[in-house]
Amino acid sequence: MVTLAAINTLFMFGASAAETSSTLRDKTLVVWASLATLDQKGGTALTIDNGDSTFDGIVFGEIAPRRWMAGSDAFKRTNREQDAWPQETAGPDVFVQMAIVYRGIEIELYRDGQLYAKYTMPNLPQAFGPQPIVMFGRRHLDAIDKTNSFNGRIKDARIYAKALDPPTIAAMTPGHVSADDSPWAWWSFGDEGLREKTGRFNEIKLLGDVSIKDGCLVLAGNGATLITSFSAGEIKEDIILSAVPRAWSKDGPVPDAVVRSTRLLREKLLADPYRPGYHFCVQEDQGMPGDPNGAFYHDGRYHLMYLYNRSGKGFSWGHISSKDLVHWRNHPDAIGPGAGDEGCFSGGAFVDDDGAAYLSYWMLWGAKGIGIAKSGDADYNTWTKSGANPVIASTEMGVTETKDANGKPIHYGSADPSNIWKKDGHYYMLTGSLPTLDKFGRKPDSPLEEQGDRLYLFVSDDLKSWRYLHVFYDRNPDWTDRSEDNMCPSFLPLPSSAEGGPPSRKHLLLFISHNKGCQYYIGDYRDDHFFPNNDGRMSWIDNAYFAPEALVDGAGRQIMWAWLLDNPPGEKQAGWSGVYGLPRSLWLGDDETLRMAPVKELEMLRDHEQSWTDLAVAAGATRKLEGVTGDSCELRLEVALGSAARCGLTVRASDNAEEVTLVYYDAQKKELVLDSTKSGIPGRLTVERAPFALKVGEPLTLRVFVDKSIVEVFANDRQAIGRRVYPTRADSLGVYLFSEGGDATFKSVKAWRMMPSQPY
Repeated sequence: MVTLAAINTLFMFGASAAETSSTLRDKTLVVWASLATLDQKGGTALTIDNGDSTFDGIVFGEIAPRRWMAGSDAFKRTNREQDAWPQETAGPDVFVQMAIVYRGIEIELYRDGQLYAKYTMPNLPQAFGPQPIVMFGRRHLDAIDKTNSFNGRIKDARIYAKALDPPTIAAMTPGHVSADDSPWAWWSFGDEGLREKTGRFNEIKLLGDVSIKDGCLVLAGNGATLITSFSAGEIKEDIILSAVPRAWSKDGPVPDAVVRSTRLLREKLLADPYRPGYHFCVQEDQGMPGDPNGAFYHDGRYHLMYLYNRSGKGFSWGHISSKDLVHWRNHPDAIGPGAGDEGCFSGGAFVDDDGAAYLSYWMLWGAKGIGIAKSGDADYNTWTKSGANPVIASTEMGVTETKDANGKPIHYGSADPSNIWKKDGHYYMLTGSLPTLDKFGRKPDSPLEEQGDRLYLFVSDDLKSWRYLHVFYDRNPDWTDRSEDNMCPSFLPLPSSAEGGPPSRKHLLLFISHNKGCQYYIGDYRDDHFFPNNDGRMSWIDNAYFAPEALVDGAGRQIMWAWLLDNPPGEKQAGWSGVYGLPRSLWLGDDETLRMAPVKELEMLRDHEQSWTDLAVAAGATRKLEGVTGDSCELRLEVALGSAARCGLTVRASDNAEEVTLVYYDAQKKELVLDSTKSGIPGRLTVERAPFALKVGEPLTLRVFVDKSIVEVFANDRQAIGRRVYPTRADSLGVYLFSEGGDATFKSVKAWRMMPSQPY
């Protein structure tokens, strides 16, 4: 939009409407400048920039010391042979006029009206428009090196939309223009400060030490830059040049820079090749640690909290909710630093009979303990921390040492509380063991009862006063070793089918050991003790599947999430981190072992179905699935193994197999395998093997989900692996079937493109 004032100004200088929107090719750049030092290098006294790394400018000392030059992107319009050009000798109090004339492929440089250099440019002229940027300081918009910026003063600068002749240039004086030759853009810093006089560039951005003094623009080097944008401040939608205010209130107006910066962040996240489309990820900021927390279901709605390190505040719980487990709405943060703590670590959630929801969390830092927060409003937008916090007090971080009723010294964990549950009118909660293990169980001669994983059980009548009962279960050394802790616990009844219904007679304890990731126990809960019958893991070679959180919904389903822990370098610069695995439905199988599958609601994201039947793949052969959206898809395979020793598929595969992620069944070792050793850089390049044996005559059924940097595989509802991968090649989109050691028949193959459900 061109304002009335701008139109009047343009008419004053004789600019037509056609000139306003015309593209600049032939042009003249003119500036009166004084150099603070002759030893500076690579700064600009005046640059016109398209905002896409193309620019022309009056640059000093970039190639040859103490020489002026016509700067350009990758020197496309620059003569590199400058040794014969005159060196600048003017002192810091002397202003020189520099002009560069662009006429076709001819470039002329003038110093104080005298020809300074002349050459034919090595490339065609660059067109500028319709909305270029003009800047003083850094030589172009994408310049990163802050040391290469102009250090000195500028009295007057202008751009003409034509190639001027030498007499016209020589006759110019700062602060005045000829009625016969009106500038296309003009800055006269002595009379109008930073304002561009034609009105064409009416938004101003300042970076670094920039000021107006004694009628001059003063640039102090070290990145100091003035940037002006074309027409109503619209520079280029993917560049924000003004400083976003560090302090602004939700109660006041939203600054323009905040709006544009927010839009830019959203668009940057949409363009991120590793940001998933249908797996939940932290909306922005750092999900490190990024535990799922505080999951609960009430009144037809799923609520989930996520731990993240909120910039400028500290560890907080974000809050999202959903009707369908697929599309999520953001709420205000539930809890964060304040009201007695300096941050909030992991914990659980509980909904009481009256509909009030409670969060249990680990209070930070130091000797705090366990805190509780409550919400009773319809959308659970407002949470209030209990005045009784810490409801379980620590004597040091995560550890409580005290005495029992008989005066005997005891200790228990006061970290990572579980969900709260209610039984016989009493409330129960578990606390984790990493701090107690570190304090009492790591030494070679530590008592056996202090080694390895354990949990501590507490009871309350009012959710304010909690009484320690005892250690919740006895560790089985055949399942876990002495190095493993028990944190992020979730304890819930286990349903007997994927659809939920009445609970089985078993309970499921989900937890992590920090060194080995997510695992679980299935067992009996009676007399306020837990008696595990069998165990399992969800992470085998490291801790990449981490920090489980679960709820029971209105249908009786138990649904869990986990953090896909893999934080490569550079996440801070990406503006986000923290990704969850797909919501898994968990239930008890007929053999009383755990069953798991992605929740059925994910099927609503399926689109563009493709199917194949009876695809025979010979030993050592591969077969490409044409037309599959290789970075956002669901694949379902039913395979008759035949004589194959290993069979499955490769995903995120480049055309030359330089990058590839393998997902397969190893019939000889009876393992489900995800091989990410060639998945790209960075990331954890490894082979994860999960124990999994097919029954006699049972076909292999694989469901594989690919979502940008995530690969998750589920096998026969009995085993699953989820990991992050980071392909670097643009063509790493292929999906191939393969068989090794024998022939296999893929009886049924289906592929769907998955509709992204993340807002951005």
